[in-house]
Amino acid sequence: MTSHRPRRSWFTALAMLPALGLAACASDSGTAASSGAGVDHGASQEDYAEAFADVEPIVLNTQTPAPKGSVTGSYMELYLDAVEEWSDGKITFETSYSNAIAPPEEIDDALVDGRLDLGLVLPIYEPSEYPASAALMEASVLSDHGPITGTLQQNAWPNELAFSTPEVLAEFEDNDMKLMLPFYTSGSNALLCSEPRNDLADVKGAQISVGGASVGVQAAGLGGSPVSVQYTEIFESLERGVIDCSMISMNVAVLAGIIDAAPHVTLDPEVGLALSPGGMAMSQATWDELPLVAQQLMWDRLDVFVAGNVADKIWSSTVQASTTVAEAGGSFSPLSPDARKALAATNEKLLAELAASDKVSDGEAFVADARASSEKWRDLVAELGYTDEVDYNDFGEWYSEDKVDAQEYADTFFEEILLPHRPA
Repeated sequence: MTSHRPRRSWFTALAMLPALGLAACASDSGTAASSGAGVDHGASQEDYAEAFADVEPIVLNTQTPAPKGSVTGSYMELYLDAVEEWSDGKITFETSYSNAIAPPEEIDDALVDGRLDLGLVLPIYEPSEYPASAALMEASVLSDHGPITGTLQQNAWPNELAFSTPEVLAEFEDNDMKLMLPFYTSGSNALLCSEPRNDLADVKGAQISVGGASVGVQAAGLGGSPVSVQYTEIFESLERGVIDCSMISMNVAVLAGIIDAAPHVTLDPEVGLALSPGGMAMSQATWDELPLVAQQLMWDRLDVFVAGNVADKIWSSTVQASTTVAEAGGSFSPLSPDARKALAATNEKLLAELAASDKVSDGEAFVADARASSEKWRDLVAELGYTDEVDYNDFGEWYSEDKVDAQEYADTFFEEILLPHRPA
């Protein structure tokens, strides 16, 4: 039995260009290869198995950002496993780990040149090439940051905004990618310092490593001095006193092992730092070759990715961070009133500049839509019954998988955001 392998050599890809062009002309959607029987939304696993009965095996090349079995890559592994299982084994993945095929800044290129069929892209590394995606990151200052409710809200509303922003979709289309999920986070960014710093007097003059323009502006707004430090050098820089703090998520802090050197964490649930998102995309050429039922399955099982990202990755990492912070003699603290006021003012300045920018065609409408969507999802998360019963200090002892079920959230996420864009 032959396997369908969308990954091709450059010679083969060039040879197929005329055929692909003709196929595109034969379909209103430009995806003639995606013809064939599909299934309705809500189809069972048995329904999918029946629909895949006559589909030739499909092998897709992908990678995860972490070692196999790691918490930091669990969400991707869960998604891949779900697609394989629900396709009755007709879709399988050749998976590399720890970004072995392409480093983060090259994943979009790897989707185009055939190294990857499916990848977790990071437009944050190329803001000039992806200005609308950069605008999403800047707007993320509107997110909440409670350990449960904030995690859910901040991973939902930017996706709703992205799918309603033509410029975001066009950036991926123009780079020959099929956008699957525009925005997911590794959790809230926080200020991790070698000593307590949660008010303006303590932050003033502190050397703070930052990973993006927005958080650099925020660090300066708090009186700190933003600096750029390579990810692999953050721990040593903190330990040697080259920097005083790092603005980073708990997930990355756990992965990098920097908490021992910076156990004093400032993370305010009300006014927070810009997020550092990624997205999921496929090679457009690969996507176009998939039968409709395969496209639908890969779309439908994004609910597994969404639930896994918040529960298996972010909340599990937060447990580890909470425990490690306590063991290292540190604690989680909110901003003091003066620092909260300063950060809120900086965030409003960022939003005003975004509204006046040309990153999207109508900046003012974009910011207004961001405010409305962030409020909508703040209310939706509450209506679904999610609450913050403890703060970050107690999260490590309190949380367990049976305490919070992320599936209802993931189902609502799919219905509200993904279902209107389901392949049909």
